[in-house]
Amino acid sequence: MSKRVVVTGLGCVTPLGRTLNESWRNLLSSKNGLTPITSLPDYEKEYKPREKSIPSTITVGKIPEDFHDKESAISKLLFTGQDERRTSSFIKLAVRTTYEALQHAGLLRPNEININTSLCNLDHFGCLIGSGIGSIQDIYQTSLQFHNDNKKVNPYFVPKILTNMAAGNVSIKFNLKGLSHSVSTACATGNNSIGDAFNFIRLGMQDICVAGASETSLHPLSLAGFIRAKSITTNGISRPFDTERSGFVLGEGCGMLVMESLEHAQRRKANIICEIVGYGLSSDACHITSPPADGNGAKRAIEMALKMAHLKPSDVDYVNAHATSTLLGDKAECLAITSALLPGRPESKPLYISSNKGAIGHLLGAAGAVESVFTICSLRDDMIPHTLNLKNILHLENDESDRLYFVRDKPIEKANPKYALCNSFGFGGINTSLLFKKWEKI
Repeated sequence: MSKRVVVTGLGCVTPLGRTLNESWRNLLSSKNGLTPITSLPDYEKEYKPREKSIPSTITVGKIPEDFHDKESAISKLLFTGQDERRTSSFIKLAVRTTYEALQHAGLLRPNEININTSLCNLDHFGCLIGSGIGSIQDIYQTSLQFHNDNKKVNPYFVPKILTNMAAGNVSIKFNLKGLSHSVSTACATGNNSIGDAFNFIRLGMQDICVAGASETSLHPLSLAGFIRAKSITTNGISRPFDTERSGFVLGEGCGMLVMESLEHAQRRKANIICEIVGYGLSSDACHITSPPADGNGAKRAIEMALKMAHLKPSDVDYVNAHATSTLLGDKAECLAITSALLPGRPESKPLYISSNKGAIGHLLGAAGAVESVFTICSLRDDMIPHTLNLKNILHLENDESDRLYFVRDKPIEKANPKYALCNSFGFGGINTSLLFKKWEKI
């Protein structure tokens, strides 16, 4: 018999804040986390010489500058001098965010990094952290030094760039001796990490896991690549679902969940935030970067999540959409939501939809992890966040599309959602959907 899986801890770092509470508060208050590229500290040196490839009108979603302060108390607690030399930024971000999630779950004593072993068996504590790109900064810089300056390669070069080293370093830092697992499925990475942890726990392979994704890919090379692929908007505004959307804004960040079996959480008297009840995934088998126009792959992922949870389409109250602000992607996802979730829905029951990317941009591999965190907060706080910059809603050639309730201008308070879906899709035709349930005390 499958075990029930619950969430007991959350952590995130986003362009809106250094912590979960700061990011969530700023999201609800309509703060824009996107920054003009010309305001970046390294603009004159790194970006301006490449203006032919990277227009000065570009914006990015950068995490707060002081987050990386080596002299802060939390940096001194988590990172030794050796850590600074052998880890890259996406690894440090994962360690820091995991620390917040473990604290939130009540597993750490104040100002300590040693998990309270009276609460859990570390041999059955898994770590599943992915990244879409890893450390493009170290690859680029080492390549320049190796070819142009004839310098020796840093002995930590390979451990700094491997995408699984976020999970590896977190496991080492917090002494997690269960499975160490890393997913890299482009922009679906975060959802796949959480979904894999969900399966490992419900199948009894792990008692408890930390799961999520970390991404710090703001770099001239990655930006130039996405611009050439015509994925990024050059007007600086992320506007999911809007008729004037023209591409995404590249961002960075990290999201982490502490997940455990219901029995394990109850045994240690944990504060349960929500339950994960469904996970769906599919492949478009269509194109390397674009979805099919009808959104059929996304539809099948949503339907799989519903089937696993034994729910009807009308049971879902809120969809935190992948919606990156691209012309094809947003429309295809809306068609998928329409066909998967509207059948059988009473006219009086709205299906709320929003995207976090208007405020934070697209965090690539970390997008699904951060957006899952925000989806869980929606259930916890009875507060559905709105989509920033959504003025004129896209039109679908479908009469039923009018029944989709796009949340804009301000959050929906006291909506009392019971079931919420978080979609995340990636290059290569990867589709994922996670289904969360508001926690109801037994």
